[in-house]
Amino acid sequence: MGFRVVAKDDVTLIEVGGQLIVGNRQLLKEQVLEQLERGDRKFIVDFSKTDYIDSSGLGVLVTLSKKIREHGGQLSLVSLSEDLRTLFELTKLDTLFIFSD
Repeated sequence: MGFRVVAKDDVTLIEVGGQLIVGNRQLLKEQVLEQLERGDRKFIVDFSKTDYIDSSGLGVLVTLSKKIREHGGQLSLVSLSEDLRTLFELTKLDTLFIFSD
């Protein structure tokens, strides 16, 4: 699976399907940065259909969060499974992101 990006009103929703790994992280980065260049500032990443995130996937989320904040925006993460939420807590990345259910 891949990514689905839907921009509506002032929010860009990114649905991550399957896995966020080294093989597809660049595509996610490019899609989000493209929306950022268009002026979007509020991003929500939906992980309801995500099974796995590797270290490069975490890294791209950190990079995107930093870029979005530099442009005065916000990146929120929603619908994480218990396992994915634990991953963010164990890596201390839960302090970097906004989580919503």
